Amino acid sequence: MFENPPERWIDEWRASLRLAAPLVGANLLQMAVFAVDVVFVARLGPEALAASSLSVALFGLLIWSLTGLVGAASPLIAAELGRRRHAVREVRRTVRMAGWVGLVAAFVAIAVCLLGGPLMRLTGQQPGVIALAVPFLQVLMWAAIPAVLGALLRTVVATLGRPGIGTAITGLGVAVNALGNWIFVFGHWGAPALGLTGSAVSSVVTSTAMLFAYALVIRCDRRLHRYRLLGRWWRPEWRRLRDVLAIGLPICGTIIAEAGMFNGAAFLMGRIGESELAAHTVALQFAAIAFQVPFGVAQAATIRVGLAYGAGNARGIARAGLVATQLGIGFMALSAGAMLLFPHTLLRLYIDPAAPENARVVVLAVQYMMVAAAFQLFDGAQAVGAGMLRGLQDTRMPMLIALFGYWVPGVGTALWLGLYTPLGGLGVWIGLLVGLIFVAGLLHWRWARRAGLGLLPA
Repeated sequence: MFENPPERWIDEWRASLRLAAPLVGANLLQMAVFAVDVVFVARLGPEALAASSLSVALFGLLIWSLTGLVGAASPLIAAELGRRRHAVREVRRTVRMAGWVGLVAAFVAIAVCLLGGPLMRLTGQQPGVIALAVPFLQVLMWAAIPAVLGALLRTVVATLGRPGIGTAITGLGVAVNALGNWIFVFGHWGAPALGLTGSAVSSVVTSTAMLFAYALVIRCDRRLHRYRLLGRWWRPEWRRLRDVLAIGLPICGTIIAEAGMFNGAAFLMGRIGESELAAHTVALQFAAIAFQVPFGVAQAATIRVGLAYGAGNARGIARAGLVATQLGIGFMALSAGAMLLFPHTLLRLYIDPAAPENARVVVLAVQYMMVAAAFQLFDGAQAVGAGMLRGLQDTRMPMLIALFGYWVPGVGTALWLGLYTPLGGLGVWIGLLVGLIFVAGLLHWRWARRAGLGLLPA
């Protein structure tokens, strides 16, 4: 994993696939962790499901963005390994300071969750839903601390050459969450039946169990133990703290910009009509699942590019970036083909296309999936482009690109076509596509110009 960047293309392909495959698996399993909650909460009724969905949407956005914040550890550690200068000590310093940042950020997330009630009232949610969501969120918020620290350790063990650990522990999380929901939601094994709040308790237990699992593996794995990652947590390293914030805060901002565009699209669909919102939700599920593959490839690209960056190997940087681009966009081309050729087959995973009451939703969902086929290619391209640039520790300008691309041409087009033309919901999806095209194009232009922009190591 930490050898000098390979000189042969086939070796780079092998190294990238060995790293990306378990990261993709962990991403897909993380989606399954959240899906377990939906399965159990849906049995409590539509109002409970709506309350859970609102709370998890807010909490999920916070945790996803803070995962990007502590994800700054990945390019820093990769560069340190590539330089091979006092790597053990430098890696430990990076993990320690990223942990400090993550802990403080988790308390900020808790504070935001405490404002969940006013935020929901501000967006015009139903009083009955808010009454259920607020106590649910006030329990769920305590999962922020183990969730953010666990995300940091998952990033660290992958960068240190153990990406399969994250896959295994996330799989453990799926099982723990299913068992926890069964126990706390419905009251088994002597536990009280807590209903919706029980699902939040299960999420806290699951996040805590996963954090302890990472700590145990780091203690027992020979390669990881030599770094003593969990030692001397009280010692500050102010320069490294600044490095983590300088790289991590823009990543956090990029995630918020992207998530904001997609969440805003859901609100626009709600204004256009219920059928449009339902079709949007179903079509977006396929895009979200497929996105986990280029997202995992992007995580691997950050590490592979970062190793070459630390080694001062410009050819290795180029090779790692090209292989990541081919992997990410290549898969998304297959995903796009499936959407174009088999839309009704995919829809059957969520709804019955033959049912008369679903006719309107099916027609709209198929239209959106036609746009999503092109959407897939550019979504994969922007994810991999951002990952490659993070390997060069370049995050500030990509954040500005995301803010511009998603919110000016993207949201602007969605608003205009969705609300002021007959296209309606289809216009909103065209707006999403436009935003992704702009961001993907600008990120890959920046990557292609990396030498002239001074992004390569001296």
